[in-house]
Amino acid sequence: MKTNPFSLTFGKQPPQYISRYESTDMILSAFREEIPVSQIYLIEGLRGSGKTVLMTTISQELREDKTWIVVDLNAAGKLLNDLAHRLYDSCKGVPKLLDKGFNLSVAGVGLGIGSDTYQDEISVINDLLDAAKKKKKRILITIDEVVHNQDMREFASQFQIWLREDYPVFLLMTGLYENIYAIQNDVSLTFLLRSPKVRLTPLSMLQIKSQYEAIFQISEEEAIKLAELTKGYAFAFQALGMLYWEYGKTMELPGILSKFDELLEDFVYTKIWNSLSESERRIIHCIDTDKVKVARILEVLSMSAGTFSKYRDGLVKSGLLVSETHGYVGLSLPRFYEVTRFMN
Repeated sequence: MKTNPFSLTFGKQPPQYISRYESTDMILSAFREEIPVSQIYLIEGLRGSGKTVLMTTISQELREDKTWIVVDLNAAGKLLNDLAHRLYDSCKGVPKLLDKGFNLSVAGVGLGIGSDTYQDEISVINDLLDAAKKKKKRILITIDEVVHNQDMREFASQFQIWLREDYPVFLLMTGLYENIYAIQNDVSLTFLLRSPKVRLTPLSMLQIKSQYEAIFQISEEEAIKLAELTKGYAFAFQALGMLYWEYGKTMELPGILSKFDELLEDFVYTKIWNSLSESERRIIHCIDTDKVKVARILEVLSMSAGTFSKYRDGLVKSGLLVSETHGYVGLSLPRFYEVTRFMN
């Protein structure tokens, strides 16, 4: 049996992948400009929407360019300390970038230059940035699924200083809407409000249809039906593809959809549901079709239009709700109502 071309591994580019060419090219072009318009990009989207894969695609492209040094940081770690160590490790691999005597101590952050030793991670990083700048290297720092905490606040504040000092540093971060919003609106980090933001939209339905049609050797009509079931949601494209590869010839579609619902629930929907407020959940429970009248929701929940608008705006910005027609709303995620309707 041939290997299943679909994968549910988060963050890793799967064998069968639909590229976001426009977003990828926009960020790469901006970073590669001689005088970059922006040295920071924020990628925002729901869980399973492909944020990490997009970031990974960009970082891999720049890793292959010898003028770039790419450093991946863990959002849950001590960001500045982590950067000092990881940047040093990356710089060691660049010929003649570090002078003899440059060495980072194993026990904590300490950079030895001759007889001088600093015990400050900022000094460590500044020395490494100076060395990189002299060799005309650019440095991309990536942080996946950022959170708004003290470590992030300190890192972002220091990154602003590096930009003022004209260091060749670039930052690419991914995160949920609420986390990106909290970071951008921190009173000490308002410079991030000016940073371009890429909000991930659904994948191309045409590309999903074409890939399903070619891989499964099915009719265009069948491929369209499968594509519509995903609603362009990146995780759903992989999950449904994986299941159809395994069961498409031995199981009817309702059975496959049952397994599809289980994957959606286990991998992403439970986490999304748990992040919602009680009022947001009540609204979701009222949206049982692709287009539901707002008036009907207000009547069922005995909710005022003003109160509903507040919740609707938040759900739309987070990517969970669509409101393309005046007076109507719908869910952006495939089978979200069917999967969550029995959740409390």
